[in-house]
Amino acid sequence: MRSRTTSLLLLCSAACTAPALAWGGAGHTLISRAAAQALPVTLPAFLRSPAAVEEIAALGPELDRSKDAGRTHDLDRDPGHYADIGDDGKIAGVDPRALPVSREAYDTALRAAGTDQYKMGFLPYSIIDGWQQVAKDFAIWRVDRVGEEKSADAADRAWFAGDRALRETLTLRDIGVWSHFVGDASQPLHVSVHFNGWGDFPNPNGFTTSTRTHADFEGAFVRAHATLAAVEAHMRAPATSSAPIADQVGAYLEAGAANVVPLYTLEKRGDFASGSPAAVDFVDARLADGAAELRDLVVEAWDASGSMKVGYPAGTTPAEAENGTVPPRNLVSPSD
Repeated sequence: MRSRTTSLLLLCSAACTAPALAWGGAGHTLISRAAAQALPVTLPAFLRSPAAVEEIAALGPELDRSKDAGRTHDLDRDPGHYADIGDDGKIAGVDPRALPVSREAYDTALRAAGTDQYKMGFLPYSIIDGWQQVAKDFAIWRVDRVGEEKSADAADRAWFAGDRALRETLTLRDIGVWSHFVGDASQPLHVSVHFNGWGDFPNPNGFTTSTRTHADFEGAFVRAHATLAAVEAHMRAPATSSAPIADQVGAYLEAGAANVVPLYTLEKRGDFASGSPAAVDFVDARLADGAAELRDLVVEAWDASGSMKVGYPAGTTPAEAENGTVPPRNLVSPSD
């Protein structure tokens, strides 16, 4: 069986005008916008302004827009958009609920099973890496804010002010770009070996093997039927977790994979072709799950940032800077 990336690239060249391997521009924009608009007032104002919402929403599709930059670029990055979970709930033997600590360890486990991260995809690590970057962004911003407000030296205050403004720009970009991966995991066909038709697997239910399945579902159907109001109405209530980020991501991927059979069942009944209420409700719910997960993970990144070290090689935490334990000039400075 040819590789997932090769199959989808061929599909796109033959049947798509929008990039493959994604919800499509409309879906990713809806997820990113709905999440950004739902961020709570406990987060900094720069994240919640109308301009910030527009930027995060606009960046939702960015990782698809950058495709076709070159073979090195694409072949290394494309597998970061998916994870091929099998009918046994595993990624070639790797349990999403017990992810190895790094991509290197993940790849080592997959190679022991006769495959690798580039064939099976490494979406969970794209999400984890992006979350850690956003948490670090928040930590630096918090220290900058203390330095700007409390440093005794005017030059230091000016430097912290400039660095805080830069960090706000970077944080919005990092959230917007990362939102793409979080959105990908709510698309059932991104977390399944049955990523574009049921494929060459036992198929007792007679599900479609059409290689238009992926593009038709996430592209044309979303553009025709999904709306921001419907996605927002389907979003679950905010719920953060203290579990390790890898555990949360594994559970999130499993939730997406649990919708693979329901998706193919709707397709078999003709619900997507007819635009039935059940099919529209299904796609709205999947988009809403991505938006809710993104909202909650941003909040958790903010919460985690308080205990993150800032400054290299020695540093302290935003919490220590905020309570006055360590002067912020020692944490972030032009000499770092």
